[in-house]
Amino acid sequence: MKNKPTTARLQGLIACHFCHTLSEFPKVTENTKKGELRCPCCQSIIHSRIPDSLNRTWALLIAAIILYVPANTLPIMTVILWGNGQPDTILSGVIHLFDGGMWPLALLIFIASIFIPILKLIILVGLLLSVQLKSTWKPKDRTILYRITEFIGRWSMVDVFVIAILVALVQFGNTASVSPGLGALSFAAVIILTMFAAHTFDPRLIWDIIDDQIGNEKD
Repeated sequence: MKNKPTTARLQGLIACHFCHTLSEFPKVTENTKKGELRCPCCQSIIHSRIPDSLNRTWALLIAAIILYVPANTLPIMTVILWGNGQPDTILSGVIHLFDGGMWPLALLIFIASIFIPILKLIILVGLLLSVQLKSTWKPKDRTILYRITEFIGRWSMVDVFVIAILVALVQFGNTASVSPGLGALSFAAVIILTMFAAHTFDPRLIWDIIDDQIGNEKD
C-alpha cells in the first residue's frame, strides 16, 4: 500500500516567505496581534497561506485581461524616419520585421509580447478555476506549470525595454525619432499585473484539496 502524501501544514510546520526558514507554528502570545504570526528567525509576518489569495489574484487578472485589448490594438510606438512614419501596434511591428527580413527579431517579439502574455493569462485562469472547482487533476504538474509561468512572465517586458532604449537613443531632430504610444503603457501594465497575479496566487491551495480528501478518508 502506497504511503499517503503529507505536507508541512499537516506536520505543524510553516515556512517564512522572506528568509524561507521552516519552523513549527509560532505560539501566539499576548503581544501578538490576532491572527498574526512572526517568523522566529527574521520576525517577518508569516502566513500558512497567502491571505485572500484567490480574490486578489482574480482582481489582478481581470484588470490585466481588460488592459490586454488596448495593449494590442493601440499603437505601441511611432518611428519617424526622414519625415515618414506611422504608428505600429505589436502585431503590425512583428509583420514589418518579417517583411524586412528580420525574422529572428520578429519571432522573439511575437513569442515574448504576444504568445507568452496570453498563455500566462490562460494558465492563471485555469489554475484559479481548478482550485475553485476543487480539481484533483495532476497537482504536481499544475504546480510545475505555475512555477514555469511565474519564471517566464518577466521576459514579456522585452518590448517595453526595446522601446525605452530606442526612445533614449534614436532622437535626431527631423531626421529620425521614436516615440512610445498608449499601447506601450497598457502593455507594461498587463505584464506588471500578471506578475503580481502570479505572486499573489498560492500554489499550495492546489495541494490543500488533496489534504482535505485525505482528512475525509481518515474520518
